[in-house]
Amino acid sequence: MSSQKVAIVTGAARGIGAGVAKRLAADGLAVAVLDLDADACAATVSAITEAGGKAIAVGADVSNEESVNAAVATIVEKLGPPTVVVNNAGIIRDNMLFKMTVDDWDAVMAVHLRGAFNVTKAAQKHMVDAGWGRIVNLSSTSALGNRGQANYSAAKAGMQGFTKTLAIELGKFGVTANAIAPGFIETEMTAATAERVGVPFEDFKKAAASQIPVNRTGVPEDIAHTASFFISEGAGFVSGQVVYVAGGPKD
Repeated sequence: MSSQKVAIVTGAARGIGAGVAKRLAADGLAVAVLDLDADACAATVSAITEAGGKAIAVGADVSNEESVNAAVATIVEKLGPPTVVVNNAGIIRDNMLFKMTVDDWDAVMAVHLRGAFNVTKAAQKHMVDAGWGRIVNLSSTSALGNRGQANYSAAKAGMQGFTKTLAIELGKFGVTANAIAPGFIETEMTAATAERVGVPFEDFKKAAASQIPVNRTGVPEDIAHTASFFISEGAGFVSGQVVYVAGGPKD
């Protein structure tokens, strides 16, 4: 097995996950492009391999422990032991509290929080064995509260607490854990939100940009750039941090 580092990026079929997967491949890592349906990962894998990188598509339900353990075993066999994990897989089930169902709540918690727990737990032994690892968890500005997102906000705030605890527990093994909290990023998810509220996506983006100090909305590459920094050798003394990549200050 080569000395090439192996990364797992969850929810990498599209959007932020795809952007991060492509960037890490360009940085020289072999990337396991993981999503619920392996076939959905084909475009991301093709983009990476056509650019000269190394990637495989992996299908797994991150909320299911057996599914995740089987996926990580496949990754070890095909690429090598993973020492980088980007927990990006997520879903939205937005609604006002009085209309939100228990299923809406549980589904969001299962993918974001249990998913991050399952994937990190399965991969961390490989990081400990290597004496080196990088964990990047995707939070959101919604962690600070967002109307209609009691479930998503709670999950994204939970990702921050999870990140800080990982940093404390795994630091002595050469493993860092950090979180990225994106603001408005142009993805299928934000396009779906625009559709849900009945606003054309271009108008939705313009309205969002007008409230952002840098006067534009974000793109997946903005998040990928921050992930690349956290995963770099030079970021070994940065751990337990949450960086808001939102075009302006958030707290």
